[in-house]
Amino acid sequence: MLLYGRGAEQSVVDRLLAEAGAGRAGVLVLRGEPGVGKSALLAAAADAAPGRVLRATGVESEARLPYAALSQLLAPVLAGVEGLPGPQRAALERVLGLADGPAGDRLLVGLAVLTLLGDLAEQGPVLCLVDDVQWVDRESAEALQVAARRLGAEAVVLLLATRLDGPELPGLPELRVEPLTERAAAELLAAVAPELSDPAAVLAVAQGNPLALVELSAAGAAGSLPPTGRLRLAYHGQLSRLPGTAQRWLLLAALEESGSLEVLLRAAGECGLTVADLAPAEQQGLVRVELAAGRVMFRHSLLRSALVDRAPLVDRLAAHATLAQAYGEREPLRRAWHRALAATGRDAAVAEELAAAAAGAASRGGHTGASAAYERAARLSPDPLRARELTVEAVEAALEAGEVGRAESLAAAADGPGLDPVTRAHLLFARGVAEFWRGEHRSAHLRLTEAAALVAESAPGPAARVLVQAVHAAWYLDAEAVCATLTALGALALPADDSLAPAVRYVTAALGDAPDGPTLTEAERAARTAGAVAPVDLALPCGAALLPGRDEEVLDLAGRLVREAREGGAFGTLPTLLFFLAEAELFTGRPDTADEHAGEGLRLAEDCGQPMWTGQLHGFLAYLAASRGEDARCREHAAQARARGAFGAPWAQWAVGVLELGAGRAEDAFGQLAALAGSGQNFQVSAVRSVPDLVEAAVRLRRPEEVAEPLARFEHWADRSGQPWARALVHRCHALLAPDELAEELYLSALARHAEQPRPWEQARTELLYGEWLRRGRRRTDARVPLRAAERTLRRLGALPWAERARLELDATGAPAARGPAGAVAGLTPQESQIVRLAAQGLSNRDIAAQLFLSARTVGHHLYKAYPKLGVSSRTGLAEVLPALS
Repeated sequence: MLLYGRGAEQSVVDRLLAEAGAGRAGVLVLRGEPGVGKSALLAAAADAAPGRVLRATGVESEARLPYAALSQLLAPVLAGVEGLPGPQRAALERVLGLADGPAGDRLLVGLAVLTLLGDLAEQGPVLCLVDDVQWVDRESAEALQVAARRLGAEAVVLLLATRLDGPELPGLPELRVEPLTERAAAELLAAVAPELSDPAAVLAVAQGNPLALVELSAAGAAGSLPPTGRLRLAYHGQLSRLPGTAQRWLLLAALEESGSLEVLLRAAGECGLTVADLAPAEQQGLVRVELAAGRVMFRHSLLRSALVDRAPLVDRLAAHATLAQAYGEREPLRRAWHRALAATGRDAAVAEELAAAAAGAASRGGHTGASAAYERAARLSPDPLRARELTVEAVEAALEAGEVGRAESLAAAADGPGLDPVTRAHLLFARGVAEFWRGEHRSAHLRLTEAAALVAESAPGPAARVLVQAVHAAWYLDAEAVCATLTALGALALPADDSLAPAVRYVTAALGDAPDGPTLTEAERAARTAGAVAPVDLALPCGAALLPGRDEEVLDLAGRLVREAREGGAFGTLPTLLFFLAEAELFTGRPDTADEHAGEGLRLAEDCGQPMWTGQLHGFLAYLAASRGEDARCREHAAQARARGAFGAPWAQWAVGVLELGAGRAEDAFGQLAALAGSGQNFQVSAVRSVPDLVEAAVRLRRPEEVAEPLARFEHWADRSGQPWARALVHRCHALLAPDELAEELYLSALARHAEQPRPWEQARTELLYGEWLRRGRRRTDARVPLRAAERTLRRLGALPWAERARLELDATGAPAARGPAGAVAGLTPQESQIVRLAAQGLSNRDIAAQLFLSARTVGHHLYKAYPKLGVSSRTGLAEVLPALS
């Protein structure tokens, strides 16, 4: 296809197609104004594609129909769904309406799309074209983004075109399609209208817009309107010259979202129209009928908009009513919407039909479309009480879809005097959740606690779930807010068989001042016996157990819950669980696996749109980078964490403090760590556990008096935890602060406690400080033992600045340190390490892909790169390096 002035854009697309032929996937978003040539670039790519081409186009009126665009894109290849792994197949079949049952996790749908495209690419290159993304339904857009971000070593190219004001598609590369240069515009105009008497006027009006050049040259339009406005006028002129029957045909086609020829033929018949009545529009090129695909296609989406804009209200109402009849019972959501759009006033029957269709959409995971349908149904209902109920349904569906801003707007509009307590609690909850995600934690906490109080007596179970969310809000306020919320939670008269009751008992005991309470294992057993939904209902006690220092218990439970989440498709909960697992792994001396799991959790949190966990995981990864002395990586993650507001700030502060401390910048370290200790967020894991680092920084600055209060608080926490490793850190802090005659006994006490419950990172830090103290006391021979142990451990952990400090101290004692690489696996990236570990356990590429949300081809690509780094040539050699990986 010859395109004028698009050589640069076509070369980018051609390169992607060529790379796909070599087995490397490519994704590109084309962004530009209407008519600038995005669709033409997609068409040119389709002409140049060597393999299968899949297409979908967003339609404005179809944006409220869940998974409409995905259904359109995958319609030619639905036979391949049968070959997907079980959970993926079930999820995709349900959202596409091919099977009954509850919708799976939205991330699982995206993974199913990825696997399906990967399977198709095994047969030859695949090109996916999605036009008018600004009108693609939210559910389809999310699934495509999940797949796009994970494409790697597949022969797949995904091209998406959207307007300038279209949705942001984070993580996907973009190419801005600009208007044509003056020269290219003149060449195009000369080619399409060589006899034009005044080309300069058209060039001036079109402003380099290719569609405007073509359409305005034919219509002879000129004037001062921007190109889009002139195009609408030109289309109005073309439509006005058509026979009335053709105009009525086109209005039906403009209002029918999917372009289904079968539906349109039925609707036309209902209106007394025939196929022949469409012929004048076809002859003018306004539409084309694709018989093989059974679709009616408009020349451009602006033409569809022009048809709807110019039609009188009475004609639009009649067309909607006709389309509703044409759909019948086979498309309940489309039928219900067209009936609703045809309604001229409140209508109980229409409202209930639309509400029933909304419930069906929600059951298939289409919460965005369901919310819009519930909202419209509420407006149509003549019963104020029923309208209020439907508004609450709209609010809750919007929350499920992650549209918290829209949920808040709906709830605020419906809130007011005279509401019953249950309804008001629903609305307050929605507004509180929205404020929480915006970082307005004080007002969120007030709304959530008020909502819980309204139903505490009549519905203690739902009230407990609201207060759990209030605990999250209080977490970012102060100890007083947390304690008050825990008190309210503990005071609820939960039925003994309520599945949340064991979790509530555990959390209130773990975070409160009670000296004893159930263990995490006991709480888990009781919750499962009471019917808790795992892993979702067990995530809260799992994370809460980190606060009293039950890291080994968290390591065990989080590991099992992550496996259950993977197997059950509860991927929305995985970022939370992976964060808890990574924290436990870090604290128990497994920084490499912590890095892997945190990185995976971050990718999933970004895919799921979870700013809270995105911020937390960025902060956590900043800490891991800080411990290794990776300055740039630490600061980048810390900046990303702080950009998410309060969610990631505590971990980011601890991270930068440790980075500065490891680099010997005690003043800067103290500033970060003192701010964290004085923030009042004493329930934050990072705020509690950073105190020993604060004490070390203060001692190096000779300002020990400034850490008395944080240390007393930490000592109280350590006593309450009953953990030997926590007591070891208390002894280390006191050793740093003690006079020389008392310091050694405290260091030895710390090392004895470390021996009872080894924590490699903290134990090595204690050995390093003890060795430094001995060396300063001129006991160089004695200093070599703890310094050698510290250097060996720190180097193995990858904490190179700290290992280098130990090496310098050893040099000062006159004994050379053991040097060398950390091991054969040091060159692996976190993702390569994770894949190699799973492959060494005997999992197939397809199994690994399903577990890590990648394609099988990408897994194979990572293994191929890892083999030389490990000194093996095939999968069979991985068993030999598994101990090093573990």
